[in-house]
Amino acid sequence: MSNAPPTPPADGRARLLAVMADIRPELHRYCARLTGSVFDGEDIVHDVLVRALDAAGGLEAGTPLRPWLFRIAHNRALDHLRGQAVRRSEPMEAAAQVAEDQAMEPDEVLMRREAVEAAFSRFIELPTVQRSVVILKDVLGYSLTDISDLLDLSINAVKAALSRGRIRLRQINAASPTEPPPARPASAEASTFSSLFNRRDWDALRSLLAEDVLLTQATHADRTGRAEVGRFFTIYADIARVHLVPARLGGGEEVIAVFEQVGDEHPVYLMKVEWRDGRIARIRDFRYARYILEGADLVLAEAHRDGEAGRAETGRAETGTAT
Repeated sequence: MSNAPPTPPADGRARLLAVMADIRPELHRYCARLTGSVFDGEDIVHDVLVRALDAAGGLEAGTPLRPWLFRIAHNRALDHLRGQAVRRSEPMEAAAQVAEDQAMEPDEVLMRREAVEAAFSRFIELPTVQRSVVILKDVLGYSLTDISDLLDLSINAVKAALSRGRIRLRQINAASPTEPPPARPASAEASTFSSLFNRRDWDALRSLLAEDVLLTQATHADRTGRAEVGRFFTIYADIARVHLVPARLGGGEEVIAVFEQVGDEHPVYLMKVEWRDGRIARIRDFRYARYILEGADLVLAEAHRDGEAGRAETGRAETGTAT
């Protein structure tokens, strides 16, 4: 008989840290489409990973991390939708009502690409169950069995929701405008931030920071206060060619598109700058979360005061989703 001590259980926290970079973009693809917002999706992913790290120490050895994380993300996304009062009409339990509808076989004619390329805002028009199933099956490639386990639904319920969701998404796509939304002028705040940044006038940017300004960057701890956040510009001072252009998501929500250099066709990531009483209250820098550009309908602003952007091309950013 061996006198060796028993093998301790695997460290769930260490396992989670090892896969976090790989799974984060996938979690975002799900949460962003479920909520209809790349930014809300990223907030949920951050919250999910923080919660998961806190709970991971108690995981049993061998617990599959991916379905565990997706279950947490799904529940957090639903909590968000309830809180924002943007849920549509079908609660999770309503899926049982269509579970035995054998006439609704999945419409395989709807190619996976249709769902992958659909704008985030279109998914929000689907009832929650259909939205979840279509995203998991057609965007992320989950099997019907995996979806059944994740959402705690029967296979028949998953098939029915998938069929109805595909049909509805196709109707939404067909009814949506084929032309991208027109470019709009940038706000004065976005123009100011971008122009000062492109001129490397770091002192002027620091002077615009609110006393309680907050800096948020994926995979990094938040920074608060003018002194701490002011160092953000010091870091960018060493990245000579980065170029900013005001833009909007879907022609609406204003963001800053970040290009590796002037003249590049596509941005590589986004920033979002929030203002309060003429001061910068928050900077959200997605340099370490470039995946949020995947599937985002980004429309660059019309030429702003430096004339550096011109009338931008519109359409979905093509970025390669590097992390």
